[in-house]
Amino acid sequence: MKIKIIVIVGPTAVGKTALAIRLAQYFNGEVISGDSQQVYRCLDIGTAKASKEEQAAAPHHLIDVREVTESYSAFEFVEEASQVILDIRNRERVPILAGGTGLYIQSLLEGYHLGGRVSHDEILSYRAELAQFSDDELEEKLAKQGIEIQQVNRRRAIRALEIAHFGNDLENKETDYEPFIICLQDKRENLYERINLRVDRMLEQGLLEEAKWLFEHYPQAQASRGIGYKELFPYFSGEMSLEEATEKLKQNTRRFAKRQLTWFRNRMQVHFYDISDEDFSEQILQQCKEFLDD
Repeated sequence: MKIKIIVIVGPTAVGKTALAIRLAQYFNGEVISGDSQQVYRCLDIGTAKASKEEQAAAPHHLIDVREVTESYSAFEFVEEASQVILDIRNRERVPILAGGTGLYIQSLLEGYHLGGRVSHDEILSYRAELAQFSDDELEEKLAKQGIEIQQVNRRRAIRALEIAHFGNDLENKETDYEPFIICLQDKRENLYERINLRVDRMLEQGLLEEAKWLFEHYPQAQASRGIGYKELFPYFSGEMSLEEATEKLKQNTRRFAKRQLTWFRNRMQVHFYDISDEDFSEQILQQCKEFLDD
């Protein structure tokens, strides 16, 4: 029998953490972070990491599991998240995966394992190239390469071509999971306003000090390339004013949110919920209950 998992995805600043905690409390669950930056210790504000109070309200996993000097990959996430999910299930609690790193979450749920030698950027670049093809062109490429898959659809076609392209570095295998995937969304203008306010709040909470520490000690680390930090580096080096750097941070975060939504719409089969609807959380509670009781 497959392990049932509640999954919460969506763009940054849409309220994934709050919903994950509510569901964890309601369903006797534990939260697994699906965020590529929240694994790093000492980077709390810029990664929008769950606060100590939020982590106390429900058990959290895969937060603060790497030093900022270390790298982290989708392959490592799949391996570690799989162990956490099994442990949660064995204690008869509900795994609740919440985060916005689409590649990581899709890799876990679809059994899409990256062998470590292929970088995130390489996969995203090739995936973007494939996305330019029509459905018919993708099927033609499958046929030319002698790739046969059942129930061909766009998502399966792209995944099969990626596996063929990267050869032994990728493998695709059946997973042990049955997910119910919730994707939170909001009107664009509302979401962008939430993002702008979040950046302002992060700066008030000490983001500058956190980013300056990273800039002065580990500017070449993988963690330093994350949105929320790299945009402030030109300010520290005197190339940009704080106002310009702040606006750049807001702009990049808005663009990132747009890319996140595009990923979840095009690459994963999700249930969309508008957070502007007054009863959206009650709808989610009811449908999660039906999913778990089925």
